[in-house]
Amino acid sequence: MPIVKTVSRAVSQLLQSSGCGCGISIVPVRCIGVSPRQVASDASFHSVSFSESDHPRVLITGGLGQLGVGLAKLLRKRFGKNNVILSDIRKPADNVFYSGPFIYADILDYKNLREIVVNNRITWLFHYSALLSAVGEANVPLARAVNITGLHNVLDIAAEHHLRLFVPSTIGAFGPTSPRDPTPDLCIQRPRTIYGVSKVHAELMGEYYHYRYGLDFRCLRYPGIISADSQPGGGTTDYAVQIFHDAMKTGKFQCNLKADTRLPMMYIDDCLRATLEVMEAPAESLSMRTYNISAMSFTPEELAQEVQKHVPELQVTYNVDKVRQAIADSWPMNFDDRNARRDWGWKHDYDLPELVTTMFSFLGSDSRIAQAN
Repeated sequence: MPIVKTVSRAVSQLLQSSGCGCGISIVPVRCIGVSPRQVASDASFHSVSFSESDHPRVLITGGLGQLGVGLAKLLRKRFGKNNVILSDIRKPADNVFYSGPFIYADILDYKNLREIVVNNRITWLFHYSALLSAVGEANVPLARAVNITGLHNVLDIAAEHHLRLFVPSTIGAFGPTSPRDPTPDLCIQRPRTIYGVSKVHAELMGEYYHYRYGLDFRCLRYPGIISADSQPGGGTTDYAVQIFHDAMKTGKFQCNLKADTRLPMMYIDDCLRATLEVMEAPAESLSMRTYNISAMSFTPEELAQEVQKHVPELQVTYNVDKVRQAIADSWPMNFDDRNARRDWGWKHDYDLPELVTTMFSFLGSDSRIAQAN
């Protein structure tokens, strides 16, 4: 496979350049002279808050996904355009490319990623590279490489260079044996998707690196995220984005989940603001490294009814996808996010009516609604 070959070449090159004599039994485990494995266990690597020094220098991996572009816009407004670098392995649209710094970055290429961090003096890293739930189930080897091997690269580089690291988690980190209504921060987690397994792995590895090496690791478990400026990306909750596009284009929407499937959801503006707020929070205010965050919880039927207040003629049918439905049935129905609200003041702005109104306002200039009006 090309990915395995890429990882193998990166490992080989690193070994040749590092002069490390230790053996490797499994690809892609690395043994390099500056590995966190050789750092003293009592070392303290907490990065300094931007309020105590210059603005952070930010790198966003997987930046052309649903959240990266919006996060870059928010961070550039706060820290300055040139302090936030967006990266991905895909070609960006012109409006993205010219809106601020963009570079090619393959998270499976450890050496290149390390060079980017060093050459650009990165201090904060937001790691968004991942294959989502339904896509991951269709290509488990690729999901394992991107979601797990890529994470290991990022963790090692972040620990080595004293970065403040954010890695998003998800409702998919829970499984059918987890309490579902509500789901607390700490409970049984036994997901049944490679996406969920990789996110639990990320949570635990991040916490381990924090206690073992002093890595300033921060993580939020996102609910389903709804945004108007991106297309659905293969997630189980993407029906909640697709319904708006279909309502405007055709007036017909076919949902791939059952009408009564309740899942926690959030508008993207709340999600991005929560991400920035937890990264800015003083380290001493954080009682844990991974937090649930929540805003609303609804079913496809409830969402459709709210959408039909704006597009009364919308026709909704249900053609259940067994894979996605099984995934959704193993996920939380509601998140308990009291710890986030207590520790760093999390508070959402958008409930379901505000969400729907905002989505149509954003998308409505060329829509059926505009034509009807």
